[in-house]
Amino acid sequence: MHELSIAMSVIDIADEYAARENVKCINGIEIEVGELSGVILEALEFAMGFAIKETILENAKCYYIKIPGAVKCKNCLHEFNTNNLYTPCPECNSYEQDILSGRELRVKSLIVD
Repeated sequence: MHELSIAMSVIDIADEYAARENVKCINGIEIEVGELSGVILEALEFAMGFAIKETILENAKCYYIKIPGAVKCKNCLHEFNTNNLYTPCPECNSYEQDILSGRELRVKSLIVD
């Protein structure tokens, strides 16, 4: 489960921010997760619930923002939304695509006192 290592990295980011900004309490965290990032959102939520115990994020509310996947067909240049990379272009049936959005995986913001 690589989502646990992602959760640990999120905690590291929060710890670094708290130390740099002299923050004692983080009330919330917003995490963007793209549909094409390879991260299973439910697994990340579970891992975060486990990993934040006894950390600066222990009492923080976690907000997950799902970023839809969007691709552009390399063959006909049609842009369309998809939640996986194995969807053929609805216009020309090609599987060759450039990802426009949906690969995001980042801490968007921390809510602090």
